[in-house]
Amino acid sequence: MKVNKEKIEQEFMAAYESYSDDIFRYCSYQTSNREVALDISQDTFTKTWKYIADGKEVENIRAFLYRVAKNLIIDWRRKKKSSSLDALLDEGFDYDDDMDAMERHETGYEANLAKEALDTLKDSYKEVMTMRYIEGLSVKEIAEKLKTTENNISVRIHRGLQKLNEELKEQHG
Repeated sequence: MKVNKEKIEQEFMAAYESYSDDIFRYCSYQTSNREVALDISQDTFTKTWKYIADGKEVENIRAFLYRVAKNLIIDWRRKKKSSSLDALLDEGFDYDDDMDAMERHETGYEANLAKEALDTLKDSYKEVMTMRYIEGLSVKEIAEKLKTTENNISVRIHRGLQKLNEELKEQHG
């Protein structure tokens, strides 16, 4: 029994080492608040550890972690109700010191445009677009995480891109 527990602990620690930064980035992007993202990231791993320690099996730890994080973010949003773009700018972007002022302005402006356009999408499109292009998940990983087919995810990504294009054209010619 002890060997099994040690093996579980080693696998969990390996998952933490592999995915903690990714989970934090996902939470940070979703909450636009560094401190909240840190809390949710920590809660994600705490809840996952409790789940595994209770003897429950997890087939794909990465997808499971994202699902836990997503649920915690949904709970946080229900409590908060609104997130601020200003918080994203204040806490989420860390520019390199050597980047000149014009580059910082242009990069920030483009990031704002992309964030605003993404925020206009329906949640089902926004969610898959974020997972695919910000988190870098594959279509298969997204499908596993959301418990749906790869075809469904591909369609949502395609439609989300179309809507995003339409929104950007409408906003900025």
